[in-house]
Amino acid sequence: MKRHRWAGVLLVTAAAWLPSSFAAEDAQGFIRLRPDEIVWQHNDEGPDIAVIAGDPQKEGFYIIRARFAPGVMSRPHYHPHDRHVTVLKGTWYTGTGSKLDRDATVPLPVGGYMMHPAGAVHYDGAKDEEVIVEIKGMGPAPSIPAGR
Repeated sequence: MKRHRWAGVLLVTAAAWLPSSFAAEDAQGFIRLRPDEIVWQHNDEGPDIAVIAGDPQKEGFYIIRARFAPGVMSRPHYHPHDRHVTVLKGTWYTGTGSKLDRDATVPLPVGGYMMHPAGAVHYDGAKDEEVIVEIKGMGPAPSIPAGR
């Protein structure tokens, strides 16, 4: 029987301790970031996180990336603001509602998109392969466990 790791609720408010992937601006204000320059913060209990732009703890626009190891899935939670998610690598499995059910998830392949409406309970993650998603939204962006 295959074992699965279940991620605790991703608390983006903890992003204050995350190193930033910000690259230096050029003279015209452009910023370029190569994949090898992305700074990932390892998380034993959930997806690794990289802050790409902004600060999800503060008011304003942010971009983060979440990297789910095979078998890692978040528990049901919600956010106070809409979040826009694009799949960059792997097949991302998405579920809605307060009951975590891996078998009821909807797979989204690379290039897939999902909008998490403010206050809507959901869960998501990886099954058999690494998954990377890019999340865009307005902060502050805490993840609030379902049932609270």
